[in-house]
Amino acid sequence: MSATSGSPAALDRFLRSLAARDASEHTQRAYRTAVGAYLAWLTERGVDWRSPQRSDLRAYLARLTSVNARSSVAQRLAAIRAFHRYAMRDGLAAGDPWGAIATPRLPRRLPRVLEVDQVERLFAVIDSELASARHDGTALAVALALRDRAIVETAYAAGLRISELAAADLGSLDLRRGEVRVLGKGRKERIGLLGRPARKALAEYLDEGRGVLLGERTGTGPDPVEVFVNHRGEAIGVRGLRQRIDRLRRLAALPEGVSPHTLRHSFATHLLDGGADLRVVQELLGHESLATTQIYTHVSPARLRSAYRDAHPRARIRAADGEARP
Repeated sequence: MSATSGSPAALDRFLRSLAARDASEHTQRAYRTAVGAYLAWLTERGVDWRSPQRSDLRAYLARLTSVNARSSVAQRLAAIRAFHRYAMRDGLAAGDPWGAIATPRLPRRLPRVLEVDQVERLFAVIDSELASARHDGTALAVALALRDRAIVETAYAAGLRISELAAADLGSLDLRRGEVRVLGKGRKERIGLLGRPARKALAEYLDEGRGVLLGERTGTGPDPVEVFVNHRGEAIGVRGLRQRIDRLRRLAALPEGVSPHTLRHSFATHLLDGGADLRVVQELLGHESLATTQIYTHVSPARLRSAYRDAHPRARIRAADGEARP
Protein backbone atom coordinates (compact mmCIF):
# COMPACT_ATOMS: atom_id res chain seq x y z
CA MET A 1 0.00 0.00 0.00
CA SER A 2 1.42 3.38 -0.96
CA ALA A 3 2.16 5.72 1.92
CA THR A 4 0.72 8.61 -0.04
CA SER A 5 -2.51 6.81 -0.98
CA GLY A 6 -5.17 9.46 -1.12
CA SER A 7 -3.57 11.83 1.39
CA PRO A 8 -3.72 15.01 -0.79
CA ALA A 9 -7.29 14.23 -1.80
CA ALA A 10 -8.25 13.47 1.81
CA LEU A 11 -6.76 16.75 2.98
CA ASP A 12 -8.63 18.64 0.25
CA ARG A 13 -11.90 17.02 1.23
CA PHE A 14 -11.26 17.82 4.89
CA LEU A 15 -10.57 21.47 4.09
CA ARG A 16 -13.72 21.68 1.97
CA SER A 17 -15.70 20.31 4.89
CA LEU A 18 -14.28 23.07 7.11
CA ALA A 19 -15.28 25.69 4.55
CA ALA A 20 -18.77 24.20 4.34
CA ARG A 21 -19.10 24.61 8.11
CA ASP A 22 -18.06 28.26 7.77
CA ALA A 23 -14.76 27.83 9.58
CA SER A 24 -12.82 31.09 9.47
CA GLU A 25 -10.11 31.60 6.85
CA HIS A 26 -7.57 31.71 9.68
CA THR A 27 -8.72 28.28 10.92
CA GLN A 28 -8.62 26.82 7.42
CA ARG A 29 -5.07 28.10 6.86
CA ALA A 30 -3.89 26.80 10.23
CA TYR A 31 -5.43 23.36 9.66
CA ARG A 32 -4.02 23.16 6.13
CA THR A 33 -0.54 23.92 7.45
CA ALA A 34 -0.71 21.56 10.45
CA VAL A 35 -2.25 18.58 8.67
CA GLY A 36 -0.19 19.10 5.52
CA ALA A 37 3.06 19.03 7.51
CA TYR A 38 1.91 15.92 9.39
CA LEU A 39 0.98 14.03 6.20
CA ALA A 40 4.27 15.04 4.55
CA TRP A 41 6.20 13.72 7.57
CA LEU A 42 4.38 10.38 7.40
CA THR A 43 5.07 10.14 3.66
CA GLU A 44 8.78 10.76 4.19
CA ARG A 45 8.85 7.84 6.64
CA GLY A 46 6.90 5.59 4.25
CA VAL A 47 3.93 5.42 6.63
CA ASP A 48 0.36 5.12 5.35
CA TRP A 49 -1.59 8.02 6.89
CA ARG A 50 -4.68 5.80 7.31
CA SER A 51 -2.96 3.35 9.66
CA PRO A 52 0.13 4.78 11.37
CA GLN A 53 1.52 2.81 14.29
CA ARG A 54 1.59 4.16 17.82
CA SER A 55 5.36 4.45 17.57
CA ASP A 56 4.96 6.70 14.52
CA LEU A 57 2.54 8.99 16.33
CA ARG A 58 4.74 9.17 19.42
CA ALA A 59 7.71 10.05 17.23
CA TYR A 60 5.75 12.83 15.56
CA LEU A 61 4.55 14.11 18.92
CA ALA A 62 8.16 14.18 20.16
CA ARG A 63 9.19 16.11 17.06
CA LEU A 64 6.42 18.66 17.59
CA THR A 65 7.23 19.22 21.25
CA SER A 66 10.94 19.65 20.52
CA VAL A 67 10.49 22.58 18.13
CA ASN A 68 7.20 24.23 19.15
CA ALA A 69 5.72 25.97 22.15
CA ARG A 70 3.07 24.10 24.11
CA SER A 71 0.31 26.28 22.73
CA SER A 72 1.42 25.61 19.15
CA VAL A 73 1.66 21.86 19.80
CA ALA A 74 -1.88 21.84 21.17
CA GLN A 75 -3.22 23.75 18.15
CA ARG A 76 -1.48 21.45 15.66
CA LEU A 77 -2.68 18.31 17.44
CA ALA A 78 -6.24 19.64 17.48
CA ALA A 79 -6.08 20.03 13.70
CA ILE A 80 -4.60 16.54 13.18
CA ARG A 81 -7.18 14.93 15.45
CA ALA A 82 -9.98 16.74 13.63
CA PHE A 83 -8.62 15.47 10.30
CA HIS A 84 -8.54 11.85 11.46
CA ARG A 85 -12.03 12.05 12.98
CA TYR A 86 -13.31 13.44 9.68
CA ALA A 87 -11.55 10.70 7.70
CA MET A 88 -13.11 8.02 9.90
CA ARG A 89 -16.63 9.53 9.69
CA ASP A 90 -16.35 9.91 5.92
CA GLY A 91 -15.16 6.34 5.39
CA LEU A 92 -11.67 7.35 4.23
CA ALA A 93 -9.98 5.43 7.05
CA ALA A 94 -10.97 2.57 9.32
CA GLY A 95 -10.37 4.38 12.59
CA ASP A 96 -8.80 7.28 14.47
CA PRO A 97 -5.19 6.32 15.30
CA TRP A 98 -4.80 9.28 17.68
CA GLY A 99 -7.76 8.16 19.80
CA ALA A 100 -5.59 6.07 22.11
CA ILE A 101 -2.64 8.48 22.28
CA ALA A 102 -2.31 10.66 25.37
CA THR A 103 -1.30 14.16 24.30
CA PRO A 104 -0.27 17.13 26.43
CA ARG A 105 -3.08 19.47 27.44
CA LEU A 106 -2.73 23.15 28.04
CA PRO A 107 -3.85 24.38 31.45
CA ARG A 108 -7.10 26.23 31.04
CA ARG A 109 -6.44 29.91 31.52
CA LEU A 110 -9.03 32.12 33.09
CA PRO A 111 -10.20 34.87 30.75
CA ARG A 112 -9.17 38.46 31.36
CA VAL A 113 -12.11 40.45 32.67
CA LEU A 114 -12.62 44.16 33.28
CA GLU A 115 -14.05 45.39 36.57
CA VAL A 116 -17.24 47.40 36.25
CA ASP A 117 -15.39 50.61 37.13
CA GLN A 118 -12.89 49.91 34.36
CA VAL A 119 -15.72 49.57 31.86
CA GLU A 120 -17.10 52.87 33.12
CA ARG A 121 -13.66 54.41 32.65
CA LEU A 122 -13.67 53.24 29.04
CA PHE A 123 -17.05 54.84 28.43
CA ALA A 124 -15.93 58.04 30.17
CA VAL A 125 -13.06 58.35 27.67
CA ILE A 126 -15.46 57.81 24.78
CA ASP A 127 -17.90 60.41 26.11
CA SER A 128 -15.05 62.87 26.59
CA GLU A 129 -13.92 62.38 23.00
CA LEU A 130 -17.47 62.87 21.74
CA ALA A 131 -17.93 66.04 23.79
CA SER A 132 -14.64 67.42 22.49
CA ALA A 133 -15.56 66.58 18.89
CA ARG A 134 -18.94 68.28 19.26
CA HIS A 135 -17.29 71.37 20.75
CA ASP A 136 -14.49 72.06 18.32
CA GLY A 137 -14.20 69.12 15.92
CA THR A 138 -15.35 68.46 12.39
CA ALA A 139 -18.46 66.56 11.36
CA LEU A 140 -16.19 63.62 10.56
CA ALA A 141 -14.67 63.67 14.07
CA VAL A 142 -18.16 63.67 15.60
CA ALA A 143 -19.23 60.79 13.35
CA LEU A 144 -16.20 58.71 14.34
CA ALA A 145 -16.77 59.38 18.04
CA LEU A 146 -20.44 58.41 17.71
CA ARG A 147 -19.44 55.24 15.90
CA ASP A 148 -16.81 54.28 18.48
CA ARG A 149 -19.29 54.73 21.31
CA ALA A 150 -21.85 52.57 19.46
CA ILE A 151 -19.21 49.88 18.82
CA VAL A 152 -18.19 49.54 22.46
CA GLU A 153 -21.74 49.81 23.80
CA THR A 154 -22.92 47.08 21.40
CA ALA A 155 -19.97 44.77 22.08
CA TYR A 156 -20.41 45.01 25.84
CA ALA A 157 -24.22 44.98 25.87
CA ALA A 158 -24.61 41.91 23.66
CA GLY A 159 -21.38 40.04 24.39
CA LEU A 160 -20.54 39.73 20.70
CA ARG A 161 -17.46 38.16 19.19
CA ILE A 162 -15.48 40.68 17.16
CA SER A 163 -16.32 38.84 13.92
CA GLU A 164 -20.01 39.07 14.80
CA LEU A 165 -19.67 42.77 15.53
CA ALA A 166 -17.97 43.41 12.19
CA ALA A 167 -20.52 41.38 10.23
CA ALA A 168 -23.66 42.82 11.87
CA ASP A 169 -25.77 44.46 9.17
CA LEU A 170 -28.54 47.00 9.26
CA GLY A 171 -31.20 44.36 8.69
CA SER A 172 -30.08 42.53 11.84
CA LEU A 173 -30.83 45.49 14.12
CA ASP A 174 -34.13 46.08 15.86
CA LEU A 175 -33.63 49.07 18.13
CA ARG A 176 -37.28 49.17 19.18
CA ARG A 177 -37.01 45.67 20.64
CA GLY A 178 -33.37 46.13 21.62
CA GLU A 179 -32.09 43.16 19.62
CA VAL A 180 -29.35 42.34 17.15
CA ARG A 181 -29.30 39.07 15.19
CA VAL A 182 -25.86 37.58 14.61
CA LEU A 183 -24.43 34.48 12.98
CA GLY A 184 -22.00 32.83 15.36
CA LYS A 185 -19.75 29.82 14.97
CA GLY A 186 -21.12 27.15 12.66
CA ARG A 187 -23.55 29.71 11.20
CA LYS A 188 -25.69 29.38 14.31
CA GLU A 189 -28.00 32.36 14.58
CA ARG A 190 -28.76 33.95 17.92
CA ILE A 191 -30.24 37.14 19.32
CA GLY A 192 -28.04 39.60 21.21
CA LEU A 193 -29.83 41.94 23.58
CA LEU A 194 -29.21 45.69 23.71
CA GLY A 195 -29.84 47.78 26.82
CA ARG A 196 -30.87 51.42 26.76
CA PRO A 197 -27.34 52.88 26.53
CA ALA A 198 -26.50 50.66 23.55
CA ARG A 199 -29.79 51.44 21.81
CA LYS A 200 -29.26 55.17 22.37
CA ALA A 201 -25.67 55.03 21.12
CA LEU A 202 -26.66 53.08 18.02
CA ALA A 203 -29.59 55.40 17.25
CA GLU A 204 -27.39 58.50 17.49
CA TYR A 205 -24.68 56.91 15.36
CA LEU A 206 -27.18 55.84 12.68
CA ASP A 207 -28.96 59.21 12.72
CA GLU A 208 -25.94 61.54 12.91
CA GLY A 209 -22.76 59.62 12.16
CA ARG A 210 -23.08 56.83 9.62
CA GLY A 211 -24.32 59.09 6.82
CA VAL A 212 -21.34 61.41 7.33
CA LEU A 213 -18.95 58.48 7.05
CA LEU A 214 -20.69 57.18 3.93
CA GLY A 215 -20.21 60.65 2.43
CA GLU A 216 -16.45 60.00 2.53
CA ARG A 217 -16.73 57.11 0.07
CA THR A 218 -14.77 57.49 -3.15
CA GLY A 219 -15.64 54.18 -4.78
CA THR A 220 -18.67 53.20 -6.78
CA GLY A 221 -21.29 50.59 -6.06
CA PRO A 222 -23.91 50.24 -3.35
CA ASP A 223 -23.34 51.44 0.20
CA PRO A 224 -22.17 48.76 2.64
CA VAL A 225 -24.90 46.99 4.56
CA GLU A 226 -22.71 46.54 7.65
CA VAL A 227 -23.68 48.68 10.62
CA PHE A 228 -20.18 49.92 11.35
CA VAL A 229 -18.13 51.69 8.67
CA ASN A 230 -14.71 53.34 8.72
CA HIS A 231 -13.58 56.87 7.89
CA ARG A 232 -13.77 56.02 4.19
CA GLY A 233 -17.35 54.85 4.39
CA GLU A 234 -16.42 51.19 3.98
CA ALA A 235 -17.21 48.26 6.29
CA ILE A 236 -14.73 48.59 9.13
CA GLY A 237 -13.74 44.94 9.46
CA VAL A 238 -12.18 42.98 12.31
CA ARG A 239 -8.75 44.60 12.09
CA GLY A 240 -10.19 48.11 12.17
CA LEU A 241 -12.35 47.26 15.18
CA ARG A 242 -9.34 45.94 17.06
CA GLN A 243 -7.37 49.10 16.33
CA ARG A 244 -10.16 51.41 17.48
CA ILE A 245 -10.82 49.52 20.70
CA ASP A 246 -7.10 49.28 21.46
CA ARG A 247 -6.79 53.05 20.97
CA LEU A 248 -9.62 53.63 23.47
CA ARG A 249 -8.01 51.13 25.87
CA ARG A 250 -4.81 53.17 25.89
CA LEU A 251 -6.68 56.42 26.44
CA ALA A 252 -8.53 54.85 29.37
CA ALA A 253 -5.22 53.56 30.82
CA LEU A 254 -6.51 49.98 30.86
CA PRO A 255 -4.00 47.10 31.00
CA GLU A 256 -2.31 45.77 27.89
CA GLY A 257 -4.00 42.68 26.57
CA VAL A 258 -7.50 44.11 26.93
CA SER A 259 -9.16 43.33 23.61
CA PRO A 260 -12.61 43.23 22.03
CA HIS A 261 -12.95 39.70 23.40
CA THR A 262 -12.30 41.07 26.88
CA LEU A 263 -15.58 42.96 26.57
CA ARG A 264 -17.31 39.64 25.80
CA HIS A 265 -15.69 37.99 28.85
CA SER A 266 -16.69 40.98 30.98
CA PHE A 267 -20.27 40.81 29.68
CA ALA A 268 -20.57 37.17 30.80
CA THR A 269 -18.90 37.68 34.17
CA HIS A 270 -20.90 40.77 35.04
CA LEU A 271 -24.14 38.97 34.16
CA LEU A 272 -23.22 36.14 36.54
CA ASP A 273 -22.23 38.65 39.23
CA GLY A 274 -25.67 40.19 38.83
CA GLY A 275 -27.37 36.85 39.43
CA ALA A 276 -28.04 35.65 35.87
CA ASP A 277 -28.55 31.93 35.40
CA LEU A 278 -25.62 30.13 33.78
CA ARG A 279 -27.82 28.67 31.02
CA VAL A 280 -29.11 32.13 30.14
CA VAL A 281 -25.51 33.34 29.79
CA GLN A 282 -24.75 30.26 27.66
CA GLU A 283 -27.59 31.17 25.31
CA LEU A 284 -26.58 34.81 25.08
CA LEU A 285 -22.97 33.89 24.32
CA GLY A 286 -23.97 31.29 21.74
CA HIS A 287 -21.98 28.50 23.40
CA GLU A 288 -22.75 25.00 22.16
CA SER A 289 -21.79 23.43 25.50
CA LEU A 290 -22.54 24.60 29.02
CA ALA A 291 -19.03 23.47 29.99
CA THR A 292 -17.61 26.30 27.87
CA THR A 293 -19.68 28.85 29.78
CA GLN A 294 -18.80 27.41 33.18
CA ILE A 295 -15.32 28.93 33.05
CA TYR A 296 -16.93 32.27 33.92
CA THR A 297 -18.03 30.91 37.31
CA HIS A 298 -14.32 30.80 38.20
CA VAL A 299 -13.86 34.51 37.49
CA SER A 300 -17.02 35.62 39.23
CA PRO A 301 -16.14 35.75 42.94
CA ALA A 302 -19.22 37.81 43.77
CA ARG A 303 -21.43 34.99 42.48
CA LEU A 304 -19.45 32.43 44.46
CA ARG A 305 -19.74 34.47 47.66
CA SER A 306 -23.47 34.92 47.11
CA ALA A 307 -23.99 31.21 46.47
CA TYR A 308 -21.95 30.39 49.57
CA ARG A 309 -23.93 32.78 51.79
CA ASP A 310 -27.24 31.41 50.49
CA ALA A 311 -26.35 27.74 50.70
CA HIS A 312 -23.91 27.11 53.55
CA PRO A 313 -25.56 26.77 56.99
CA ARG A 314 -22.67 28.35 58.89
CA ALA A 315 -22.59 31.34 56.54
CA ARG A 316 -26.09 32.34 57.65
CA ILE A 317 -25.43 32.31 61.39
CA ARG A 318 -25.23 35.82 62.83
CA ALA A 319 -22.79 36.72 65.54
CA ALA A 320 -23.90 38.78 68.55
CA ASP A 321 -22.52 41.99 67.01
CA GLY A 322 -24.65 41.51 63.91
CA GLU A 323 -21.81 40.49 61.63
CA ALA A 324 -22.12 37.35 59.54
CA ARG A 325 -19.84 34.61 60.77
CA PRO A 326 -17.73 32.83 58.13
